[in-house]
Amino acid sequence: MAGDMIGRDDLAAALLRVAEGTGAVAAELNAADGQLGDGDLGITVSKGFAEAAHTPLPEDIGMALLECAKAFQRVSSSSYGTLVATGFMAAAKAAKGQLGIATDTLPDLVGAARDAMMARGKGNLGDKTVLDSLDAVAGALQGKQPEAMMASALDAARETLAEFKGRPCKLGRARMFAEKSASLDDPGQLAFLRIVEALASRPA
Repeated sequence: MAGDMIGRDDLAAALLRVAEGTGAVAAELNAADGQLGDGDLGITVSKGFAEAAHTPLPEDIGMALLECAKAFQRVSSSSYGTLVATGFMAAAKAAKGQLGIATDTLPDLVGAARDAMMARGKGNLGDKTVLDSLDAVAGALQGKQPEAMMASALDAARETLAEFKGRPCKLGRARMFAEKSASLDDPGQLAFLRIVEALASRPA
């Protein structure tokens, strides 16, 4: 990362970390999803990021993010894969024509992804989904210096998972298991935490 800008090479390195990290926890995510859904979330996430990590990225950071969206669309037709692609598309639109993303705009980019995913998935905050995690991270990044952003995002993702333990899922197939879902982590929130953990694994 050059100064306070995130460029194509930074994005490419981040995708490699997430691909490796989600590949390592694919079985865990499949098992969590299997209790409330189809049991393929780990496959969806790991395949999507692996595809994105091996996709050539243009220098225009907006177009690079668009390629990430296309990567997920190529390898996944699941609802979570579609939502991730939608989030990447929203960020791509906001960053189009730029060679880098200013770190102080990250809260807005995360917020744009959240809003687009809410519209696409017909979800609301409080439904116990990945939307709640994105909302928490967007808020946690506000006003933070670049060097504090990763730790803040990680804390927000962890706290969201803990906060919603005991609450029923209100969206997707998981809502059909309302009582059971209350005692379990939401698979989408868990997957998001694992993604952020992989991002945070970069060398200091």
